[in-house]
Amino acid sequence: MADITGNTRDTGAAGTADSAPRKSSWRYIGPGIVVAATGVGAGDLVATLIAGSNFGYTLLWAAIIGCLVKISLAEACGRWHLSTGTTLFEGWASLGRWTTWFFAIYAVIWGFVYGAAAMSSSALPLQALFPDVMGLEWWGIACGLVGLVFVWFNKYNVFEKVMTVLVGVMFVVTVYLAVRVTPNLGDAFAGLLPVLPDEKDSVLNTLGLIGGVGGTITLAAYGYWVNAKGWTNTGWMKVMRLDNRVAYATTGIFVIAMLFVGAELLHSANIAIASGDKGLIQLGDVLEAEYGTATGKLFLIGFFATSFTSLIGVWHGVSLMFADFLARLRGEREARGDELASGRRERSWAFRAYLLWLTFPPIVLLFQDEPFRLIIIYGVLGAAFMPFLALTLMWLLNSSRTPREWRNGWLSNGMLTVAGLLFLVLCVKQVWDQPWAEFF
Repeated sequence: MADITGNTRDTGAAGTADSAPRKSSWRYIGPGIVVAATGVGAGDLVATLIAGSNFGYTLLWAAIIGCLVKISLAEACGRWHLSTGTTLFEGWASLGRWTTWFFAIYAVIWGFVYGAAAMSSSALPLQALFPDVMGLEWWGIACGLVGLVFVWFNKYNVFEKVMTVLVGVMFVVTVYLAVRVTPNLGDAFAGLLPVLPDEKDSVLNTLGLIGGVGGTITLAAYGYWVNAKGWTNTGWMKVMRLDNRVAYATTGIFVIAMLFVGAELLHSANIAIASGDKGLIQLGDVLEAEYGTATGKLFLIGFFATSFTSLIGVWHGVSLMFADFLARLRGEREARGDELASGRRERSWAFRAYLLWLTFPPIVLLFQDEPFRLIIIYGVLGAAFMPFLALTLMWLLNSSRTPREWRNGWLSNGMLTVAGLLFLVLCVKQVWDQPWAEFF
């Protein structure tokens, strides 16, 4: 892919040996694998499956465009971290106190509800694999505690290695399923043409697919993982861009594979599955009936890998962001990338406090109905984060806060504009669809 900043040069800071350009190489790949694994959760796979089930290959083009949009957002996050030597919170703080208030409210409410959702999603395939061991709630607690202990006692390099293994499991399972259902390649190539389904609200549903897969706060966490890897200056820019493209090529493979499964296995047989994580349990049953017990069990293992990578990815990445946020709030003059590279943020009390917040309070939600008003607020905040990210990145990367040679070019501005408008439309739709009459 072309350099999305529109720049032709990729040089480090003048006269600084540490920022001499590194040659982009596959051996450096790492943060991109982490962001791909974290960003694609069970809910994303279900959404893609349902799109394939309802429309066959018609929306394949939309899924691919979604990956291109995420490349531009993640690249912008990484470019800010490397070109300024500071973290995203330093940039957000320069835009006004409103950014601080937004993130503080978002982190508390989103983390509380997401913690329960992640534990429950990881528990579902384990309960299906081992139905007589214990109940769903206890499997969820076990997953949360394993994630807590793992992230608490391990630094980024171990975390990255484990995520890479789990991504390997996801890759093998999804590609195997795509091959197993024998996709119609002629129809698949036809699905690359931008055609909308012939149904009510087809535009909004298509935008939802473009924006939904792999689009979470983990895109913002990408810059933090880049720094935690030890990449802290412009000498790593080419490496970061290769890493980012690998991330979303991987995401694209997951999405296309699940669309193939939905189109061939569900659409052709007119089988409907539920939205949400339980739809994947239904798919496991369908696969077992169609291709045998081994395929059904293999899929559940892949389902667990997908869910658990999202869990530990958020446990690590968002805790890292929260620790940086509090450090900036408590008066550190700058939130710097070298603090992340040193590993000090991962050992800080703020990092571990947010880990505990993600793990223990949400356990309450596993044993009771989720609070109605809280879920509405969670939905609104979640919908608002992506337009917030896209529009603030445009602001930062077109201003004097960014060194001139690393500011946005025409292509990056175009992609971030598309991303901002896309997520703004989806945010308005999400807010509009909430049952506000029952809220008050």
